[in-house]
Amino acid sequence: MANLREIKKRIDSVSSTEQITRTMEMVSTAKIGRALAREKQSEQYCEAITDMMLTVAQDASQGTNPLLSNPEHYEGALLIVINSDRGLAGGFNVMVERAADKRINHFRRHGAKRVELITCGRKACDYFRHYDDVVMAVEGESDNPTLERARVIASYVCEGFASGKFGRVDIIYYHARNRVDQDLREERILPLDELVLSTARGPRANEAEAPKRLTSPFEYAPSADHVLSKLIPSYVLTVIHQALIDSAAAEQGARRKAMHSATENASAIISELTRTYNRVRQASITTEINEIVGGAAALEEY
Repeated sequence: MANLREIKKRIDSVSSTEQITRTMEMVSTAKIGRALAREKQSEQYCEAITDMMLTVAQDASQGTNPLLSNPEHYEGALLIVINSDRGLAGGFNVMVERAADKRINHFRRHGAKRVELITCGRKACDYFRHYDDVVMAVEGESDNPTLERARVIASYVCEGFASGKFGRVDIIYYHARNRVDQDLREERILPLDELVLSTARGPRANEAEAPKRLTSPFEYAPSADHVLSKLIPSYVLTVIHQALIDSAAAEQGARRKAMHSATENASAIISELTRTYNRVRQASITTEINEIVGGAAALEEY
């Protein structure tokens, strides 16, 4: 059995860890409120431009417009991976990395000879550091993503897709459902798809909300395809920026949850160690009393 000094040292060590995890939980709790507020404000604009895209896409030429095609095979693909700069967030980063690996394999099974990556977050950059086709690596901005960074990424996406460099663009990130829950999302950005556009704000509640092809009351000049091509850059920019700030909110929620669990585990360990400490201390005191009584009895015999 461990001695009292070792147990006391272990209690002090776990108590120090508990203070750190509790502080990190409090910091994440404070940050997630601001991050969620920012995400909700941006979501309104994202919803508006998504609805606009769907309306125009319904009137565009489905068969001829490459933005609305759904190819089964493509030679090039681009994947945007968003996670955090720091760890201590449970499975937040690991799940994104696993999903990215699966998506890369999916692209290759569909004939993609080259799958380029844009990694956002130091953890994603480290994980894919040895991947040959990382075309952009963003670090140090996961807590506070900027519109300027989203614009750089969106510009590369639009230019690459327009030039035919890749025929598919996907994005993987965590969505902050609320302060507690986060959902892993894998979305296709380009080419556009009515189903993807209609479910951009989450799964449909029921089949009655499935997208329907309706006749639009709008008239387009010179054409719906031309208007759609002009809307694409703004749409791509909005989706990427929304994903970045959504991931920032989800990161704080995941870290708060992980640190709360770690704090509870530390408290349980401290309680168990304290009981062990008291038990060993009581046994030590009992042993000393027995030794004293035994010594006194031995002296009386003389």
